[in-house]
Amino acid sequence: MRRTVYGPDHEEFRALCAEFAERELAPRFAEFEENGVVDRSVFAKMGELGLIGMQIPEEYGGGGQTSFKFNAVLTEATAAAGTGLGTLRVHQDVVTPYILEYATAEQKRRWLPGMAAGTFLAAIAMTEPGTGSDLTGIRTRAERTDSGAWRLTGEKTFISGGTNADLVLVVARTSPRDPADRRGGLTILVVEAGMPGFSVGRPLKKLGIRSQDTVELSFDGVEVPEANVLGEVGRAFEYLSHNLAQERLTIAVNAAASAHAAIRHAAEYARERTSFGTPLAGFQNTKFVLAECSAEADAAQAFVDQALEAHDAGELSAADAARVKLFATEVQGRVVDKCLQVHGGYGYILEYPIARLYADARITRIYGGTSEIMKTIIAKDMGLSARRS
Repeated sequence: MRRTVYGPDHEEFRALCAEFAERELAPRFAEFEENGVVDRSVFAKMGELGLIGMQIPEEYGGGGQTSFKFNAVLTEATAAAGTGLGTLRVHQDVVTPYILEYATAEQKRRWLPGMAAGTFLAAIAMTEPGTGSDLTGIRTRAERTDSGAWRLTGEKTFISGGTNADLVLVVARTSPRDPADRRGGLTILVVEAGMPGFSVGRPLKKLGIRSQDTVELSFDGVEVPEANVLGEVGRAFEYLSHNLAQERLTIAVNAAASAHAAIRHAAEYARERTSFGTPLAGFQNTKFVLAECSAEADAAQAFVDQALEAHDAGELSAADAARVKLFATEVQGRVVDKCLQVHGGYGYILEYPIARLYADARITRIYGGTSEIMKTIIAKDMGLSARRS
């Protein structure tokens, strides 16, 4: 179906992104997957071309765009090329909004120019070995020192982009847990690479998204200066809730784009592969399966496009972001699975793009909030509760 969410500027930007993906990403993507990380030089090249930092103001070297649609176009273009940008989506779709919204003028001058140029990479550390979606259970703690700094101690895991990160937004407990206010007492401290006591642990070997570095981080008495506190002390939970809609939307954008990429690969394979002297595309079952996939993927795309419009208008609620993430990622899982089946045994061979799409699809129903968490948010928005009147 014809999409109306993008204008001529977006399509011109898409052409630039697609050309970059074909020239710079595709030839080296197997290398990035083998190494478990995208080479930093790729992001620097993107910065030179103006492909990243679109939401960062021009005074800091960014694109000066308030719209999220350019970020979405980049995600779609790289997915269509059968590639990925590792943790760049975390850097600019998740971390950058926190800096833009809560950083002081001095902090913005320090961090944003490098972030826009792709030479200064950022990550965010929330999840801990014993704490997943429930951020109120965070144990990493920070205590005031005599000098007024914060001494940070704890561990984080499943941190995307931790290998290359020049700065990490660390969510830590800065006051004791209060049963009356479970969401209070958390603060975002910005840890910079090279700070004594900060160490990056082993890379985690994953089923999919293998070009996206995921590591464990350790903080052993790291002294974080007061100048690196992001926003106000004790308000991290509130801040984290602010950008959840965009974080979940970017996952949905990628899910829809990946589903369409899977359909394209399956259709091409079905036209070329023969069975009993007949192209697979000639069998009714193949045609029906791919037709179902096309209808589902287009429905997900329409939902994503509506959410993109709502987000740019400042109207995408947390519940609606949960709805679009839930629907798009569940569709992605079903579509990619069916498209792999069309490939038969070859679909299980990593030389075929469908195998990577299959492995990568599984995480989208987990990170950014599991499908179960999304359902809980939606149910609450519907007024459903276990409480009795």
